[in-house]
Amino acid sequence: MSYTIKNLSQTPDSAVRFGLSELGEAHFPREELGAESTGLSYQVLKPGKRQAFGHRHDKAEEVYVVLSGAGRVRLDDEIVDIARLDAIRVAPSVKRAFEAGPDGLEWIVFGPRHDKDGETDSEFWTD
Repeated sequence: MSYTIKNLSQTPDSAVRFGLSELGEAHFPREELGAESTGLSYQVLKPGKRQAFGHRHDKAEEVYVVLSGAGRVRLDDEIVDIARLDAIRVAPSVKRAFEAGPDGLEWIVFGPRHDKDGETDSEFWTD
């Protein structure tokens, strides 16, 4: 088929599978959409929660768009306040992680998909 429509909240929540549902939700609907070269995720952090790890990529530049709420993003050693409809472009090598404010934080991420392109760091934002 030349198009696919899926409600992002109805796709599998990876946070449950990895024991991180106390922090929020993490949906990666690439397969459900049949996307071959586009990466997409829908992320939700509960109020006052921070992602369990930072991550970076070797090849994939990503764009993050805040849908609702507000919070902060750590980009390497810089921490920046973010709010609804902020778009954040992140170069592949920049390590990043998000933290929700008192109303939570909801965002989507777009970028090219490269198999096994990335690494995580559970010590990235631990203060």
